[in-house]
Formats: sequence, structure tokens, C-alpha cells
Amino acid sequence: MNISLYQAAAALSAYSDWQETIAQNLAASSVPGYRKTEISLSNVPAGNLSTSSINSPSVLTKLNSSLNMSPGEIIANGDKTSVAIDGKGFFEVRFADGSRGYTRDGEFKLDSQGQLMTKEGYVVQGESGPIQLDLNNSASLSISNSGEVSQGPDVKGKLKLVDFNDYRLLIPISGGYFMADHPSLESRNVENVSVRQGCLERGNTSPTTEMAQLIYVMRAFDANQRVIQINDERMSRAINVLGNNV
Repeated sequence: MNISLYQAAAALSAYSDWQETIAQNLAASSVPGYRKTEISLSNVPAGNLSTSSINSPSVLTKLNSSLNMSPGEIIANGDKTSVAIDGKGFFEVRFADGSRGYTRDGEFKLDSQGQLMTKEGYVVQGESGPIQLDLNNSASLSISNSGEVSQGPDVKGKLKLVDFNDYRLLIPISGGYFMADHPSLESRNVENVSVRQGCLERGNTSPTTEMAQLIYVMRAFDANQRVIQINDERMSRAINVLGNNV
């Protein structure tokens, strides 16, 4: 068995997946509250080959991914329906199929019925259900630091903020949203958090850092591709030599 060929092939697969992750981080870098996926590489035994340590030649490259949950920068945008969470937690929203999702993206809006929605059209949840405003009421909309939504003197609801016991079990989906379907996930009350109206939280990914990583990954991919080419050429020469000597 050609160990170096298997090693290079495993590395190509890992670096290819890494490139896809970087592309995803770059594409979502402008999404408010986005949480980037970080990648690390590790060595694992190559199949059933005997190996006593990860420094043995009989190891392959494995890709490991994890979510970086560090906060992004909070910036003011002046929009009264935009909010940012200063601290831990997520906004809860309801998708079109009725399932629940969670996001740090507080770029909300009012729909034609006066409900508070995400920019994708998902219903923003309050502690007592959807938050409904009166479109015929000209009173100003205000959102307190605790997430209480008021229209003039009338309190319309309070934004539902949810935190979880283990972020690693959250399932990221497109648009900076998460699903919390893992049976071991437990929701909990959000403490020491402030909701800031007229602000948005930037995503925690840096396009500059992602581009630098992309260059590194592309070079590593090319190097391993060259290893495969060299091994292919070597095996072709060996076959030709053996064939000529038969």
C-alpha cells in the first residue's frame, strides 16, 4: 500500500473542505451577528494500519470544525427596528414551517400587518408570542435595554432572548441562523445582557484573515496535489521497468 498517496489524498479532501468553509465565512462576513466556522487539522490512524503514534507515517489528515462564538463589534445604524445583543444569547424567531430558529442578527422590520419580522420574513418571537404593533398609531417605537418593545406608552411585548448550555451542539444554517434540535441542548435565561436599539452587531469574521487563510490552504492543496502526481509518475515508471524486464 502506498502510504504517501493515501496521506496526500486525505489531505486534499481536508483542504478542499477547508476552502468551502472559508468561502462560506467570506460570503457571510456582511451578515450581522454571523458566527464564523473555524478549522483545525489533526492526524488520525490510516484505516486499519498499525501505528504507535501520530508521528508514524501511517496517519491521515482529518478536518475538525467548530463555531467561534466570540462577539462582533456593535455599530449604530439609527434604525429603530434594529437591535443588537450586548452579551450572550440569541433572538428567537419562527420559520415559515413553524419551527424555531435562533440568531444574533437583529436587523428587524415591520411587515404590512405590523408584526416584527426578520429581513428574511421570519416572525420575531416575544416572551408571549409574536410582537404586534399598531400601524395606525403614529407613536414612536422604542426598545428598552431589557428588550421591552413599546409604541409610545403602550408596551407591545418583550423580545425573547435565549441562551444554551453548549454552543457546540447548535446546528448552523444559512443566513446566520441556528437550530437547537440536539436532545442534550438546554435553553436557559439570559443574564447580564443589554439590548441596544438602533444598533447592529457585526459578524465576527474578518475578510482579511479569511483571504490569508485561503492563500495558505490553496498552496497546501497544490503541494499535496504535486505529491500525488509524483507518486503516479513513480508508479508508472516502475510498471514500465517491470514490464520491460518480463
